[in-house]
Amino acid sequence: MSELKIVPKKKHSISPYLYMQFMEPLGTADASVDTAWDFVENAWYPEVMEKIRYLAPSMVRFGGCFASYYHWKEAVGPYSERVSMVNYCWGGIYHNLVGTHELIDFCRQVNADPLIVVNMESDGNMPWAYPKNGTVRFGTAEEAAEWVAYCNDPDHALRRKNGAEAPFGVKYWQIGNETSYIPHQYGSDKAVEVTKRFVSKMREADPSITLIGWGDRGKEDDTWCRKMSAVDGIEMVAFHHHFGSGLPDSPLVGTDYRRDPALTWEHLMYAHNSLQTHIDQMRADCGNKRLAMTEGHYILKGRNRNEVLSSWGAGVSYARCLNVIMRNSDILDVATMADFFGNVWQVNAVMIPAPFRYGKAYLQPVGAVMRLFRLYQGQYALDITGGDHLDTVASMTGDTVYVHAANIDRTASETFTLDLGGREIESIEMSYIAEDPTTEITQVNGEVFDPVTVELNKNAPITLPPASVAGIAIRLVPER
Repeated sequence: MSELKIVPKKKHSISPYLYMQFMEPLGTADASVDTAWDFVENAWYPEVMEKIRYLAPSMVRFGGCFASYYHWKEAVGPYSERVSMVNYCWGGIYHNLVGTHELIDFCRQVNADPLIVVNMESDGNMPWAYPKNGTVRFGTAEEAAEWVAYCNDPDHALRRKNGAEAPFGVKYWQIGNETSYIPHQYGSDKAVEVTKRFVSKMREADPSITLIGWGDRGKEDDTWCRKMSAVDGIEMVAFHHHFGSGLPDSPLVGTDYRRDPALTWEHLMYAHNSLQTHIDQMRADCGNKRLAMTEGHYILKGRNRNEVLSSWGAGVSYARCLNVIMRNSDILDVATMADFFGNVWQVNAVMIPAPFRYGKAYLQPVGAVMRLFRLYQGQYALDITGGDHLDTVASMTGDTVYVHAANIDRTASETFTLDLGGREIESIEMSYIAEDPTTEITQVNGEVFDPVTVELNKNAPITLPPASVAGIAIRLVPER
């Protein structure tokens, strides 16, 4: 039996945006936004919205690579007047029926704050900015500023004409996306120069907004974060984390992961280490600048980014990644571990059957764990140690202590006691998911990773089954 020692002394506050979801129209790669949109009613499918309210994302980011050739004005106004566009990164034609108004409606329905990525001169990707079909997809600072004004100016005439008299109040905006990842895009000096112009113009439109600049290292340039963090008016620096197991000879390829469950488990349990290394790197590069991990998920070779990500083993692996995020919540203000929703990619949090009428939307393992941890999340970080085979973090709101725990032993339960520094426990609630790591979810068994919630004996040890993930709420007797 092991012991978890928790110090119920509040440290730094924790951002509510560590459970962000990322909405990007992915064209022919994944129906994504299209799969959630009812083209007959011109509205979000109610059944999808119900599942997303269950997921409870705290923030929804709109953009990604798509932003590098997106003109927001093509997607506002009457549906009959909207301009379709080529989706240059992901293939196909995007209809622009989901634009700014629809994004805001979505966020309000699920009680999430929007984060919008603007077209920053196509990030210097000239084939996207000036494609062979003769159109111009280059986005200017003036266009970005007009978008800010459209959303936030109480008297903006065009927004009011389009049916929204009250401003949308979009606070968070990202300038640039993966600019450093493609060699023929802008270099760090040019990106900083352009970002400064965007900051100036966008702040003219609304001085109160929070701006995020792109700052992850390039393959041959480790100066990005340092330079971007020095730009006046940039509150956060964005980076993305796409990862594999981090070990040689990985079985997380194709269907090889099904051959040796023990080896697959070993690789899944190691993968979180690369995230900690990446955050350490960003800390060293950026100093005390706040960080925003606006994309984060596995990238694996295999069908639809690899079906191992539908397995419960991946759920426990993602729990370890989310715990890394929590351990770095002193500097991380935005984070995610999924690509939100769609009908193809296994990195999605929500899978939507296609055609929609053929089944129900369900949460992938990453979505199930993000929801569980989101429900058992405090406002302030705490110190926690102990547990022989447990990966844990702790937080606190008022007199309630919250623990996120993953049993990283594939075959054995872990039993532990609690030491809360002398504080008396009033009650304990635990919600947990425990499945064979090889179990894979589909629309046929879409509830297999639903959590079980139990009230525990406050005077007895707690047992976590093998390969389980739990959120624990420990209500303390108030101090007098």
